Amino acid sequence: MAEILVDCRGETCPVPLVETRKAIRQAHPGDIIVIIGTHPASREEIPMAVRALGLELLGVEGTETDWTIRIRR
Repeated sequence: MAEILVDCRGETCPVPLVETRKAIRQAHPGDIIVIIGTHPASREEIPMAVRALGLELLGVEGTETDWTIRIRR
């Protein structure tokens, strides 16, 4: 099991979601993907996409403009 970091600080839509999807495609089952960002809309969009893909949302932490999302592939 590996941990993949996606640093999207300073990026706006759709970059954080696109980069998250790239990481999901590269990840193996059981891998943890950690997304760090600052864009408020992406903080909402990424968890919705994770649920739609049937992946496990481990947590959303931080503020609206400084957040970390963890998911398991």
